[in-house]
Amino acid sequence: MSKTPVKASKPAAKSKAAASVAEPTKAKSAKAAAPEHPLLAVGPTEPIPPETSCFSFEGVTPSVDGGLFPVKREVGDLLEVAADIWLFGHEKFTTWWEFRKEGGAWQRYAMESLGNDRWTGGIKLTEVGLFEFRFGGTAEKTGLESVSHIYDLIVDPVVARFGAWYEMWPRSQGTNPDGPASWDDCIRRLPEIAAMGFQVLYVPPVHPVGKTNRKGKNNSVRAQPGEPGCPYAIGNEHGGHDAIDPELGTMEDFERFIAACEEHGMQVALDVALNASPDHPYAKSHPEWFYREADGTIKYAENPPKKYEDIYAFHYYGPDAEGMWREFLRIHLFWISKGIRIFREDNPHTKPFGFWQWLMREVKKRCPDAVFLSESFTRPKPMKMLAKMGFQQSYTYFVWRESAKEMRAYVEELTGLPEREFMRPNFFTNTPDINPHHCQDHGRPAFLVRTALAALLSPAWGMYNGWELCEATPVPGREEYLDSEKYQYKVWDWNRPGHIKDWIRTLNEIRNSHPALQEWHNIRFVETTNPNLLAFTKVAGDDRLLVVVNCDYTSTQEGTIDAPWDDLKIGWAPYPVTDLVTKERWTWNAGPNYVRLDPGICPAHVLKIG
Repeated sequence: MSKTPVKASKPAAKSKAAASVAEPTKAKSAKAAAPEHPLLAVGPTEPIPPETSCFSFEGVTPSVDGGLFPVKREVGDLLEVAADIWLFGHEKFTTWWEFRKEGGAWQRYAMESLGNDRWTGGIKLTEVGLFEFRFGGTAEKTGLESVSHIYDLIVDPVVARFGAWYEMWPRSQGTNPDGPASWDDCIRRLPEIAAMGFQVLYVPPVHPVGKTNRKGKNNSVRAQPGEPGCPYAIGNEHGGHDAIDPELGTMEDFERFIAACEEHGMQVALDVALNASPDHPYAKSHPEWFYREADGTIKYAENPPKKYEDIYAFHYYGPDAEGMWREFLRIHLFWISKGIRIFREDNPHTKPFGFWQWLMREVKKRCPDAVFLSESFTRPKPMKMLAKMGFQQSYTYFVWRESAKEMRAYVEELTGLPEREFMRPNFFTNTPDINPHHCQDHGRPAFLVRTALAALLSPAWGMYNGWELCEATPVPGREEYLDSEKYQYKVWDWNRPGHIKDWIRTLNEIRNSHPALQEWHNIRFVETTNPNLLAFTKVAGDDRLLVVVNCDYTSTQEGTIDAPWDDLKIGWAPYPVTDLVTKERWTWNAGPNYVRLDPGICPAHVLKIG
């Protein structure tokens, strides 16, 4: 609304004649008039609003913080919108909503009444990109129209919601314990990884590794001769963030690896770590991009309580912030030109949130199918704010939620409002930095249980290589891997006894075949008679599933479950159920039904109804 004041008109001048009539004579000696109350002196006012502002738009869904941040959906979704829309008085009116690609022409759609001034509409989303929508009303008699605020929408590819991620460390895919593997060694492993049912193959930074203060085995402060260092300390004389570590091969080799992954039905996700070793070309060409100590030296990075003596810290609001931000945009666009569409961003909570909002919008404007995963193991509110800023997926606290009660509460939080409109969790079972205590303490049964929970609860889940081998050898007393490949060359026996590759393949095959497991917001938890059993339904159309997982790594658990007929669309009993894991079939009756799960053999039922 304009703030230009309306000028008050001056009163007309009184004539002398009028004054002689209106003014009392001294002889009558009347009481003096009381001064006018300040509130009655209207003075300057704002312009009267136009009649079209008399429509009200409230209770808009979907929206995030009243439209401050964009809502997220995936291509193929039905976007359902609703709002409370009403007009003062008794004049009849019609409602509508409009939709457009950002900057394009508005397309108008009618809305249906839900009663009590609630209106709804919807449209199927057919392409990825940045979009906008708004609501409107038209008064039938006067033809006056009014529109609401504009709400932002990001439409992402399906992989932003659904996909199984496998984290591969390229230099550890070969057979030489004293040197790195090559991209050809990585390509040779792809059939095995694809056979386990993964859609995304994620690699850590693949760039030249710094030599100054290079970290050694088990994160020792100094590397010994021949040790490769940590790939998160990026940059040396061979280049920086747009170069390939020559120990792995050439850029052409990496492009062949990307193409080979696509041939096996997998997309490559590239880890972008905005870190620079002291040897990075930036340190010489742009020293103003880094924080300085009091003595003028460049400051090393840290993520308390961790310190990184092999990495310099970027200053995101330094003297050349614009030049640095544009360079980081260029880096992302460079890898997009090489075929990368998925980025895993390292420690985003240690960088300004405004930077991420700017960067991701700039990338999405040029490459609408780009997907960003936030590696942010931080406090809940900053983690969620990064999702609001535009990250398509986020790491979560899944690793640290263990009991059935904890897991249910956490999933209900993530699938509730407003989180469901902007945050897509990725349930990673482990990372190179997180060797979970439950796996250290309980061995193979814990790996079976945790894989089932991750794969069946969330449409997006991931694992770091070695999980399939039940690798859990820890640094004593710590949640870290001993002899981590993060700091040394490593050779794996991918078929060593005790592996769970068949279990992973079975779960991924079920996920890939059943749309109900490819959605996030359709989960409904079911009560059981045993607190160690986690039970829930997932339904998508005619695909009706009841899942039960034993969350106890140490003991067989049994109990009864009263399947929710309404959720599962069961119309009569007895009714057939098929366990998609074991292929067994049972007939269930109305009321409670018995289940028994051994964590060391098969800790989960995935029951298809009908």
